Amino acid sequence: MTDPHELPENLPVPEDDGACLHLPGQDLPDLELSSTAGRRVHLRDLSRGLAVFFFYPRSGRPGVPIPAAWDQTPGARGCTPQSCAYRDHHAEFRRLGATVFGVSSQDSAYQLELVSRNQLPYEILSDAEFLLTDALQLPTFEFEGVRLIKRLTLVVEKARIKKVFYPVFPPNQNAEVVLAWLKGRT
Repeated sequence: MTDPHELPENLPVPEDDGACLHLPGQDLPDLELSSTAGRRVHLRDLSRGLAVFFFYPRSGRPGVPIPAAWDQTPGARGCTPQSCAYRDHHAEFRRLGATVFGVSSQDSAYQLELVSRNQLPYEILSDAEFLLTDALQLPTFEFEGVRLIKRLTLVVEKARIKKVFYPVFPPNQNAEVVLAWLKGRT
């Protein structure tokens, strides 16, 4: 299967290894990340609002074969369906006052192709140097010699992590799960 919009059946379910237990209550670090909007986003500038950061390993591209081993890596597959679900629910996040950001270790040029192809209405931030990942001690994994961020979602209010969703599975339902949590706290 090479369509990055589709999830194959029988994907292995990632297990909670406890790698995110330390995150609730932490402040976002004082750093900037490049955005697909052609700007740098200073994370502390988010101190006045509500933000959702969904982290994903890497997105695929149409016509580029997805390695079979990728589908067998728990939590790896599903970046495009997850991104599109956030697109489809973007207006609901905005109504709740939440700004959505995708985050991966791919550079902004690669991410921009995903944004353009899928008409994503939110910014994707590049953590290609793992500045945010390392500052927060986010879980990573290696695939074919490349370090990637494990799939997780952070709800941040006034630059402080309020809720962590980890592991995220299935990825195409993550936006709905986060929305339900946000609605339940009001």
